[in-house]
Amino acid sequence: MIITIPDDYHGLVPTLDCFTTLSGHEVRVFRDTAPAFDTLIANLRDAEVIVPIRERTRFTRAVIEKLPQLRHISQTGRSVRHIDVAACTERGIAVTAGSHASPYTVAEHTWTLILAALRRIPEEIALMRRGDWRGSFSLGLRDRTLGIFGLGKIGSLVAATGASFGMRILVWGREASLAAARKAGYGIASGQAELFEQSDVLSLCVRLSTETRGIVTAQDLARMKPTALIVNTARAELIASNALVEALGHGRPGFAAVDVYENEPVLGGEHPLLKLDNALCTPHSAWIERDTYELYFGEAFAQVIAFAAGEPVNVVNPEALERR
Repeated sequence: MIITIPDDYHGLVPTLDCFTTLSGHEVRVFRDTAPAFDTLIANLRDAEVIVPIRERTRFTRAVIEKLPQLRHISQTGRSVRHIDVAACTERGIAVTAGSHASPYTVAEHTWTLILAALRRIPEEIALMRRGDWRGSFSLGLRDRTLGIFGLGKIGSLVAATGASFGMRILVWGREASLAAARKAGYGIASGQAELFEQSDVLSLCVRLSTETRGIVTAQDLARMKPTALIVNTARAELIASNALVEALGHGRPGFAAVDVYENEPVLGGEHPLLKLDNALCTPHSAWIERDTYELYFGEAFAQVIAFAAGEPVNVVNPEALERR
């Protein structure tokens, strides 16, 4: 089979141990970042199987209809919201999705951002290289309030680490989050407004959905302390469009650390957050860790082999199998 893997910006997929799973097949790996439509189609046209890297390419009906050989899309991770599953089903293209997810790498990256931002690590490195000294204090964690918006798997790990530093944990979210907070002995905010008002560090750990898109408003951000840090390693669309940039410009909150953006990848340094001294930005790299890659791609490649053997697993659209 011809198996195509688009969007390997970093050139890491062929270095994985699980890559050997595809031995005996023709595997084409492309490193283009956000290619033009015609280039994307040229890269994918001969593919019988596509293994997308998370949600980097949107497989719209217009794309799918240009891929006559395509039989199977094996998604890395669980989300298929970037794939027009209905269009795939109509053409007999099976879509399979992962069943595993690792909360640890995102929680670790969240704390990397928190500590780097509050301790001004990037600034310290730049100053030291110039032989200069910083003229401001960093912010310690003990006895500060760590706000957790959404106490799920990732939020629980972030909260536990904050508690180990002696922080007060304050939680807001759906009833499941509040129940988990009660069980863990954490504080529960009276509402979303209090969470934003009281937090010295606020971590967004909410899953993006129709209900949560734009759930963080400009008014929420304006309630934050001028010394507060907001961290977003979840999804950019949780925050109302342009609200974070404007809020940082007004100094409430005082700082932001983000790993997610409305339009990815961010190319050429062209994003308004990158122009701000009080924003620390990483390029959606929380999950780029070897064990996580082996987990996601190992399952995606196993799905490819199972499908080729006539024993498909984790099929999102079983109707497509009947059409094929």
